[in-house]
Amino acid sequence: MEIYYRKAGFSDLDGIVALAGQAAVRMAEQGIDQWDAFYPLREDFERDIMDGQLTVGLLGGEIAVIYTVNGEAEPEYERAKWKYPDLPFCILHRLCVNPLFQNRGVARQTMEHMEREAMEKGVRAIRLDVFSKNSHALRLYQKGGFAEAGKAQWRKGLFYLMEKYLE
Repeated sequence: MEIYYRKAGFSDLDGIVALAGQAAVRMAEQGIDQWDAFYPLREDFERDIMDGQLTVGLLGGEIAVIYTVNGEAEPEYERAKWKYPDLPFCILHRLCVNPLFQNRGVARQTMEHMEREAMEKGVRAIRLDVFSKNSHALRLYQKGGFAEAGKAQWRKGLFYLMEKYLE
């Protein structure tokens, strides 16, 4: 399965918003109360596109996955006990697999792609936060080598702050 990755454009916006809505419904069906009418918003994706930080992964011409990488973090990130505090790092946001493509290795393949891309840019650590009740995401990140560096309590509940060193 060959996923074609590229930066998202404004012509992708409606599809991205629809994908996020479908994913929110799927998560709710699985008892994961993470995404809702307040997050993520269309404006979040617009800003990500405008800043050149949102990537889409296409399978058969359809958006299979999206993610944003940048250096922006909530203040709670400052309290984490990062193992690699002095290394160049990036932060992963809003990784979302289209429900039509879930359980096919898309998220794992996308993480590998994102890590290679980050290393090419000189990044040596990736940080992220993951909702404590999202067992699918937790398993993905733990199997991918991410380790917990802290916790944050946000609107939806407990989130784990995680980090991975890129070799």
